[in-house]
Amino acid sequence: MQLTNYTEYALRVLLFLGTLDEGEKTNIKEISTAFSLSEHHLSKIVHELGKLGYIETIRGRNGGIRLAKRPEEIIIGAVVRETEDNLSLVECFAAHGNECVLTPACRLRFVLREALEAFLRVLDAYTLADLLENRTSLRTLLGERRNQ
Repeated sequence: MQLTNYTEYALRVLLFLGTLDEGEKTNIKEISTAFSLSEHHLSKIVHELGKLGYIETIRGRNGGIRLAKRPEEIIIGAVVRETEDNLSLVECFAAHGNECVLTPACRLRFVLREALEAFLRVLDAYTLADLLENRTSLRTLLGERRNQ
């Protein structure tokens, strides 16, 4: 299973925000610099993560971006489900547009569905806090990138 760049970048944003100290905020430019990603693309991701309740965006002079939830409350599987447009591994998963003639008798889709469910089950077992266990190392790496 390959995640879209959108989901990968959403996870990166959450990781970045998770490395911040309590009360600390950042902005899209800092995240963009740290990951060498487009500010425009990141702004869409930040907007969606805000709508989903994962992050808080604060406008104004002292504004910025920070996590809206504790890292322990952010389940990685949920983030993936909410940011992936389409978790259909193959055409026959789709409600519309399935033109495969084997669908009525095919067992492959059941095997692939089981594999997808197992993949998501593993992701559900992890929170952002689990991914931040090496927070100091992540913060060092991101700090070096932010200062370039």
